[in-house]
Amino acid sequence: MEKRIAEPGGTRGQTSVKRSGASIIFVNPRGEVLLFLRDDKPEIPYPEMWDLPGGHVEEGETPEACIVREMLEEIETDVAGCAFVRMYDFPDRYEHIFLMPLDRDAADIPLHEGQRLRWFAHHELSGLPIAYGFDQVLADFFDAFR
Repeated sequence: MEKRIAEPGGTRGQTSVKRSGASIIFVNPRGEVLLFLRDDKPEIPYPEMWDLPGGHVEEGETPEACIVREMLEEIETDVAGCAFVRMYDFPDRYEHIFLMPLDRDAADIPLHEGQRLRWFAHHELSGLPIAYGFDQVLADFFDAFR
């Protein structure tokens, strides 16, 4: 899904495309969040950094449909019925954040994109290289549950 926005400081009528994404915060009974380590490929954005599971909203797709599709593709997990939490307006995209409890060992979750999955407690996130500005999303999440 793309939205055309006015280019700040640009020529009158000039627009640029701002994409939409959908990501999910999985939380386990211990209050940990599930992140995946991005591939170590120089041609991808944010290689070798931790990331929330999710992806780009395709043309004509809702953010809800996107997160369901992406999680089936990436980790073979049905997230239909997950809760919408918030939409972030990042400089490069609109990011729709969803939330769902998940009580599974990270090693037992199939992973089709990235190097590995891992559960993180709040205190473990400090200094962790987190992609796409999701460090702010995770800080907001943990602040809301203090």
